[in-house]
Amino acid sequence: NEIVIVPCRIYCPRSEIFREPDGRIFGKRPRITIFAVMNPHIRISHVVATYNRSAALVELLRSVAAQRLDPALWECVVVDNRSTDDTAARFEAFSREHPDLPLRRIYEPKQGLSHARNAGIAASRGEIVAIVDDDERINPDFLTAYFELIDSRPDAASAGGKVIPVYETGRPHWMSLYTEKPIANPTDWGGRVRPFPDGHIPAGGNMAFRRSALERCGLFNPDLGRIGDRLIGGEESDLFARLRRAGKPCYYTPGAVIEHIIPARKLTRDYFDRLCYNIGVSQRIRADLDGRTGRLFLGEGMKWGAALLLAAGYLFMLRPAKARR
Repeated sequence: NEIVIVPCRIYCPRSEIFREPDGRIFGKRPRITIFAVMNPHIRISHVVATYNRSAALVELLRSVAAQRLDPALWECVVVDNRSTDDTAARFEAFSREHPDLPLRRIYEPKQGLSHARNAGIAASRGEIVAIVDDDERINPDFLTAYFELIDSRPDAASAGGKVIPVYETGRPHWMSLYTEKPIANPTDWGGRVRPFPDGHIPAGGNMAFRRSALERCGLFNPDLGRIGDRLIGGEESDLFARLRRAGKPCYYTPGAVIEHIIPARKLTRDYFDRLCYNIGVSQRIRADLDGRTGRLFLGEGMKWGAALLLAAGYLFMLRPAKARR
């Protein structure tokens, strides 16, 4: 197979600029050097980062094996991010059971979701990169939906699909639309392909990119994103903000559907409190990087006011469980 190596933007460590391959300064946001290795026969690469969730990974791979898109057009790259469980053994066993599937596993020693996703993108070979998490299942037309969308719309730089939460122990009674968002991130913008609504971005566990857009705007910032059990986020928001500033359109496709599996441990008070705290930490990191800390504090003050009003409303409706969260 023909391999094409494409030089991407070079990120300057410990600086606030990054440069074109010829040395010209493009803009802000440092970090890593990437070279895209493309195979013209592989049109779409499916990248999955995983850390110590071998059983969940196998469930995801079963849904990958059910894809209707011709296997000659796609590949699945699993990035093992320093797992200490039996991830490697279970992946190899699954690969042996499905020898005709285009599956690959790579190892990324730098802990962190952004490091793992960036490694997967660098190792992938398709012109389209679709990213999911290891606690999901994808529908049989998942890859087909992204392939057809980006292939048919030359302006599409990125895309996102539908997210359906699946609660292993049932949806808790205390959960409202506002508390469900950070935990499960349900996403449904209707039954037709459309530009992503203003002010919204795809869910981190269901998004796809044209490789040329990533070459232009860079990858995930390793200062952001999950690191082991640390619940830092914001890496997707940061990347989509760069794409938006570069004028790169993002589309919603209802045909790319994932089921987001929510275990009981993510429905505890301790997890919810840690998640909300780290969302704030993530926003502060992004604000410091972008020089907008003052605006962040103003916005947070308005959110606190709205939260108090919502809590008062739930108390008035005699629903104290929802008010407490």
